[in-house]
Amino acid sequence: MSLPSGVPLELRLRRPMEADHPRLVAIVDDWWGGRRLHDLLPRLWLQFFTGTSWIAETRDGRLAGFLIGFISPDDPTLAYIHMVASNPELRKRAVGRAMYEAFLQDVAGRGARQAKAITWAGNTVSIGFHLAMGFQIVEGPGTRQIMGVTAFPDYEYPGEDRVVFVRGVRPPS
Repeated sequence: MSLPSGVPLELRLRRPMEADHPRLVAIVDDWWGGRRLHDLLPRLWLQFFTGTSWIAETRDGRLAGFLIGFISPDDPTLAYIHMVASNPELRKRAVGRAMYEAFLQDVAGRGARQAKAITWAGNTVSIGFHLAMGFQIVEGPGTRQIMGVTAFPDYEYPGEDRVVFVRGVRPPS
């Protein structure tokens, strides 16, 4: 049973473990509306990137969401959010915001000064979320209007257009 969207949700954030992998790949496609995305979540993400990633759970232990992210080894001032998902039954309850804020605070404390994320050009919910979180859409050479938004055509491979977002992060005061 899900609670109405106006009811505050008590979340517990923790670092993922490799043992979480089966639980995450079992739900990710459903949580992304049936898009086949579990291939983007191989076990290695939960073996080598847990120190900058997050899992959100409800007080009763239900999976509320997850965020897989890292700091670039080539540019330690840049953090990247690889994949994020929230339980559709708990949307509009600040699950995504809580995970993003934890990630951004965490990476800022480690020296990152900018965060980057991408989404599919047709994912209007994700685009709106990123804009509400203070991200800006990257515009410039190589971009064009796709589905009403500035995106990079064929970003991943032919037919896989992506919107690229960036946002500054501040070191803790």
